[in-house]
Amino acid sequence: MSLVPYALARRVLFSLDAEVTHELTMASLARTQGTPLQWAYRNARVRDAITLAGLEFPNRVGLAAGLDKNAACIDGLGAMGFGFVEVGTVTPKPQGGNPKPRMFRLPKARALINRLGFNNQGLEVFLANVQRSALRRQKNPGLLLGLNIGKNAATPIERATDDYLLCLDQVYPHADYVAVNISSPNTQNLRSLQSDQALDGLLGAIARKRKSLQRKHGKRVPIFVKIAPDLDQTQVAVVAAALVKHGMDGVIATNTTLSREGVQDMAHSDEAGGLSGAPLRELSNRIITQLRAALGPKFPIIGVGGIMCAADAVEKIRAGADVVQIYTGLIYSGPALVKAAAQAIKEDAPQKESTPRKTAAKTRR
Repeated sequence: MSLVPYALARRVLFSLDAEVTHELTMASLARTQGTPLQWAYRNARVRDAITLAGLEFPNRVGLAAGLDKNAACIDGLGAMGFGFVEVGTVTPKPQGGNPKPRMFRLPKARALINRLGFNNQGLEVFLANVQRSALRRQKNPGLLLGLNIGKNAATPIERATDDYLLCLDQVYPHADYVAVNISSPNTQNLRSLQSDQALDGLLGAIARKRKSLQRKHGKRVPIFVKIAPDLDQTQVAVVAAALVKHGMDGVIATNTTLSREGVQDMAHSDEAGGLSGAPLRELSNRIITQLRAALGPKFPIIGVGGIMCAADAVEKIRAGADVVQIYTGLIYSGPALVKAAAQAIKEDAPQKESTPRKTAAKTRR
């Protein structure tokens, strides 16, 4: 259990620039993980196992990509009680991202806007950090690790597949699952990869590459695709059909939104970038519900977007997600949210198993 009242720490952290706070926090996690100081943010992991895509998730609450872009804090984040941690997005080459300032808090709405732009140190540093983690060195079965991949900003969109295949080739041996990020609003034209023809081409190439990697490494690593919340029902149907056609193992719904509904006229609401936090909750839930209807009861869905309290996590599961991820909620509520959300989902199990979809989910555990 955390020894530091997060409300007190947040008051200090929120007095600083949002990205400065992020960098300080990640540096602190990197220094303290695996040491006695880790008890300042440690939580006991709730046991609520579910099997998805052939993987046993220890519980149904994970960390979304974007917080630990360089995979430098895997063990520290895992100590917070997550069932799975997703790191990245990583690109083949290092890149600085978009000009600063590029991250903004909207405290009144419990939200963030960011236009970071896949800032990261590139594949070489990323993979060195993954392999250095205690999780990978000890092959700890108590936590799953997702590796999230993307394209460099300088790579033309028509060559985007090259970047994804290069990343997939390199991360494949080290990942419990790979997440393909085609939905960040902060890399020019990236979301065009969600369109019918582009998505078909990208996922087809990824599926073929995965087959060769499976033969090479003797294991099949699940692939999840992360999509945007700003899709209409027809676009969701296109995405769902492509996922099934190309044998993808799951979908992550959703990334940040370009909408500003619910934050109009607030300070920073006119900043460019993706909005996350409480205002994203309903948008994300709508996409999850549509995906579940299109994909049927057995296709794995990771729900993310607007989980600020335990009840929000339960709502995501009821909307159709199998497991959930948090990011902005961790910033506003602290590590205690991880355990609270996992416990609430576990306790809600009798109710969720009363519906046909949840019964189907139960049979695949």
